[in-house]
Amino acid sequence: GEAPKPGESIFKSSNHPTALMFHLGFKIAAVVIYILGGLISSSFVFSFVIVTLLLAFDFWTVKNVTGRLLVGLRWWNEVNEDGSNEWRFESREDTSKIADIDSRVFWFTLWLTPLVWSLFMISTLLSFNWGWLLCTVVANVLAAANLYGYVRCSRAAKDKVGSLATSVAAGMFTSSMSSRFG
Repeated sequence: GEAPKPGESIFKSSNHPTALMFHLGFKIAAVVIYILGGLISSSFVFSFVIVTLLLAFDFWTVKNVTGRLLVGLRWWNEVNEDGSNEWRFESREDTSKIADIDSRVFWFTLWLTPLVWSLFMISTLLSFNWGWLLCTVVANVLAAANLYGYVRCSRAAKDKVGSLATSVAAGMFTSSMSSRFG
């Protein structure tokens, strides 16, 4: 789980190489099919469906598998009976099993993906390519949802660690004072 040496695969340094492969694979495959779909098939519908399926697989994989394995975080949103939304966050307490390369690749691609699909969306807008515009909007919504969820989850995990440290320090101070004056 240490940083890769020059010329070494990131997968060899990963604690979860299979998860890392899927984390990258669905994203790369969606972009490749989006760009080269016309060469693979003359059917727009076929390319559109394949890209959309890859985007859905990527969303689900990042949200439910790779976030948990690569950075120790997981998020979900529940709708309450009154119709309000409630965000839920999980974070791994022991982060020692998280490889630096896993974390770096996860966060880099989490931020890069919406940027790439936004560039594609601008391109489709400027070229009046309405069919692919829908695909890029779907890609952006899914990528932005994961980014938003994981940024909130990461902040909640940091707040949890900070409040735990504060309560431990307060407990130590209280016990120290009570033993001195008690």
